[in-house]
Amino acid sequence: MKIFSMFDGVGGFIVGLENSSKEIFKTLYSNQYEPSRKIQDAYEVGLYRFPNMEHIGTDVALIPNEKFEEMRKNGVDMIVGGFPCQDYSVARSKKNELGIEGKKGVLFWEIIRATEVIKPKYLILENVDRLLKAPSSQRGRDFAVMLAAFNELGYSVEWRVINAADYGRAQRRRRVFFFVFRNDTKWGERLHKTYESNLPKKATTEERLAQYQNYIFADGLFGRQFPVKDMAVKKRINANHLIGDIAEVSETFNDGKFWNSGLMTNGYYYTIETDPIVENPITMGDIVVPEDTVDAKYYITGEKLEKFKYLRGPKKITRTSADGHEYTYAEGGMSEYDSLELPGRTMLTSEGSVNRSTHLLKINGNYRLITPIEAERLQDFPDDWTKFKLNAKGEVEEVSDRMRMFFMGNALVTGIVKRIGDELQKIDKM
Repeated sequence: MKIFSMFDGVGGFIVGLENSSKEIFKTLYSNQYEPSRKIQDAYEVGLYRFPNMEHIGTDVALIPNEKFEEMRKNGVDMIVGGFPCQDYSVARSKKNELGIEGKKGVLFWEIIRATEVIKPKYLILENVDRLLKAPSSQRGRDFAVMLAAFNELGYSVEWRVINAADYGRAQRRRRVFFFVFRNDTKWGERLHKTYESNLPKKATTEERLAQYQNYIFADGLFGRQFPVKDMAVKKRINANHLIGDIAEVSETFNDGKFWNSGLMTNGYYYTIETDPIVENPITMGDIVVPEDTVDAKYYITGEKLEKFKYLRGPKKITRTSADGHEYTYAEGGMSEYDSLELPGRTMLTSEGSVNRSTHLLKINGNYRLITPIEAERLQDFPDDWTKFKLNAKGEVEEVSDRMRMFFMGNALVTGIVKRIGDELQKIDKM
């Protein structure tokens, strides 16, 4: 399979898929661009790590359709990427054209534009799990708009919220993954032949859901590779029809019940709250480097340690709002330091700073931050993956620790991607 990696970061999807099979998964093009940054560090790490692919270091919105057409002609049949979760609402102009209301959500529409031109067989996408409930004012609308957009292009979408630690990895990181496939692929045709053929012509949504439940629980890509218990959690099951075009879905969607597993095909969605069959995770103790290799700069003492203890402790603070209203801000306490017996907590882009969410270890009575290598291990990257980059002058340069931590806070667990790749190999051969 030939791949275009969008919003590539430091190559998490590429690493995961190549760990599944370098022979089968070959990335021809990648795009990485941070509009708020003068120096494109992540892009330059990509140049260093993947010298034999074409790196497009520009705003994705500026990539012309002709470039996507070139990708199609060069055999790209898969798009991968993690994209921002912000606002995907759309509206109709006076000329009856669709336009984006939520400008911050524009990057999703670049995936749709690329898909429309390239026409890949598959897409593997990743996002934060709150996408299923966004926005709070119209719960589930953004996700419904996404499903409607793929439906209009002739694709089906399978999704699953996966906590990496539930499936044997070293981080408690919940993300929603999507397997998007063209309806005219062998997998799409199998889906409809297996599950649609027994439906009456005017089947109710309940009858449709009864047919598709087995796909969600066990027969889909996620069901096969990430096993779940065969009963819905708290009877949370839902099925419905996406009514109208994208603009109508954006304006009128009011269902709001997208659970952590599901499938959309032929304009209907079927969704179930599933419970994972948990595998033994890797622990923080398993991934820490030997203490005699840890630089002194990672150890925390004195005032800095006291600040960590304060930030992680319970607190009640009196605050005043902009309109003069006084209120109490309360925050519960958390463990003083991270357990070596458990998988790591979710890593954020702020990992390199002193804040409540920063990992803090206590080893042999000493407190310290995690090292960049340990951060990479939490995301299943090879050691020192982000240590070097190829700068604008074509010179190899070291990347700062802070930036390396930012990369990892923004990355995904590549071990989960590997398993998706393992199953996709089997699906593509059917």
